[in-house]
Amino acid sequence: MNEKIIEIKHLIKNFGNHEVLKDIDFSVKKGDITSIIGASGSGKSTLLRCINLLETPTGGEILFNGENIVNAKDIPNYRTKVGMVFQNFNLFENMNALQNCMIGLEKVLKISKNEAKEKSLFFLEKVGMLPYINAKPKQLSGGQKQRVAIARALAMQPEVLLFDEPTSALDPQMVGEVLSVIKTLANEGFTMIIVTHEMAFAKEISNHVVFMHNGIILEEGSSEDIFVNPKKDETKEFLKRFRNTENN
Repeated sequence: MNEKIIEIKHLIKNFGNHEVLKDIDFSVKKGDITSIIGASGSGKSTLLRCINLLETPTGGEILFNGENIVNAKDIPNYRTKVGMVFQNFNLFENMNALQNCMIGLEKVLKISKNEAKEKSLFFLEKVGMLPYINAKPKQLSGGQKQRVAIARALAMQPEVLLFDEPTSALDPQMVGEVLSVIKTLANEGFTMIIVTHEMAFAKEISNHVVFMHNGIILEEGSSEDIFVNPKKDETKEFLKRFRNTENN
């Protein structure tokens, strides 16, 4: 049986009087590749940021391995288990690729410099960035920065990886290199939640798709359910827009 690794119950998030997330319920099992899709402003990134406690939920529960983490005392420790890859990379500009990967291992996991280096090199190699370990972020392309960011998240050996629009800040020719790294991780059985505008990619990679609309989950199901047989008019309309842009 696939145990639930993340369970979200009645999650609400308000910014002032604006309710961005309205009573969200969904769960992620170990090994799931969950894609969260929907128009801009539907609450996708806010949901992801709540899961990683970058935003504090206004109400509801987020269970990680059965434990409610909304008021977790040790958030850095929780984030080692639920890693995040951001659309704008969030690398330290004054550190090279290797140092960017090592710092969390040394500072948060408190492992020795040698072990941190060994782990970081392993994951940088995994994402094809070994030749660039001495390069600072400003010397790297967007796709290379994102691959370093993925290696940094992987080095913490999280149980779940969150991706917030991992390709939206990239030039079109660099999107493929990042998506191929994510595909490799999916094939290796990593549990991932991905907010993405890459519909063809989401359709191919996901076993679980969540469609958000105006701060609620309007529809969810398998890739087939959502992309091939959507039930709701809003989902159909949203996917039709994407098909039109792909065909232009």
